Amino acid sequence: MSNAFSADVIVVGAGPAGIAAIAPLLAAGRRVIWVDQGVRPGGQIWRAGLAQPWARQISALLPHAGLRCLFGHGVIAVEEASYRLRLQNLLEPAAAAVLVQAPQILLALGARERHLPFPGWTLPGVSGAGGLQALIKSVWPIAGKRVVLAGSGPLLLAAADSARAAGAQLMLVAEQAGRAALAGFAAKLPLAKLGQAAGLGWRLRGSNYSTGSWVVKAIGSERLEAVLMSDGRRQWELPCDALGTGFGLLPNTELAELLGCQITAGAIKVDASMQTSLSGVFAAGECAGIGGVDKALIEGHIAALAMLGRSASATQRRQHAQATSFARALAVGFALRPELLQLADAKTLICRCEDVALGELKEQRSWRDAKLQTRCGMGACQGRICGPICQSLLGWPAAATGRSVRAPLQPAPLSKLLDE
Repeated sequence: MSNAFSADVIVVGAGPAGIAAIAPLLAAGRRVIWVDQGVRPGGQIWRAGLAQPWARQISALLPHAGLRCLFGHGVIAVEEASYRLRLQNLLEPAAAAVLVQAPQILLALGARERHLPFPGWTLPGVSGAGGLQALIKSVWPIAGKRVVLAGSGPLLLAAADSARAAGAQLMLVAEQAGRAALAGFAAKLPLAKLGQAAGLGWRLRGSNYSTGSWVVKAIGSERLEAVLMSDGRRQWELPCDALGTGFGLLPNTELAELLGCQITAGAIKVDASMQTSLSGVFAAGECAGIGGVDKALIEGHIAALAMLGRSASATQRRQHAQATSFARALAVGFALRPELLQLADAKTLICRCEDVALGELKEQRSWRDAKLQTRCGMGACQGRICGPICQSLLGWPAAATGRSVRAPLQPAPLSKLLDE
């Protein structure tokens, strides 16, 4: 038998955007249901613990009578007409499905890592840079291991900082963007961001940081043993035990698509008040466009105000403008070089769920044909990884590889989709 709860607002996501929205909603007397797959607030960025002052604030709000926390729950289906969400308990698989309903929903869905394939990228020991950082924050034993981080963007440095603090031997941090692009990015940073970057650089002093370089191949028989690197002029081999690659982030939009929200440029389309194309549905943070924690925090707050019928102040609008300006600078400064899209060979796996190689996909005319003939995109991740890869490598349009989103949004027993 399903459990059912109703409220005034449902907030899906407990990262920075969701966290910033909770306080003003509760202060205004709204009854809130807070849903997240994690077991505690923080999202991916604060997986190891909330940053201050948010830790104190959320700790004080969690016992609030108007707040129902459904952490460890994931949305598997929706009923568009009523905005009713069907959840499954990820911590107790035998538990009954949970139905939650409210006239307003805030989607604070975050983002996931963007993967680009290269020979050997499926070897044990190779992971996303964010995935590696998450393992380290979960106390994965990495002390003494030789670690290489390669790709693009600030996440590489954050992962390097975590690895070094955990005792890893940091062999190389390879940033694919050139020195000139990075200098242009730094020139656009506000003083506060420059201070944060300087602090991170100080902690990583002495590390081997290389610009204009990238991983060409992961080498190993049973697991990762070394990486082949390139700077466009030469190639060299570097022994290592772990490789973390990061090529930016992709907004999580599946729930929004299932609801019927408009998607533009790969993100949920929102207006100045963070409302989506659907009345009563708002979106904030990385799912509405990649831009970092500051953008997520201010957007979560603006969305909460809009849900309460209030407008953002001039200061808040200015903060949001600064955050979106940073997001644009991020996209320009860390734009991916074309060489990264030419690393995979015919035998390189693109769909890891169904073991489909690039050579097989090149024989197909479209994403639909690829699914029918090879089962690409039909595995456990439902194309979340291989869909964007096919878009980048094969030129299949985003509309084609934007999966026909349907329930369940994640693997779930049939019993969770049915009412008794």
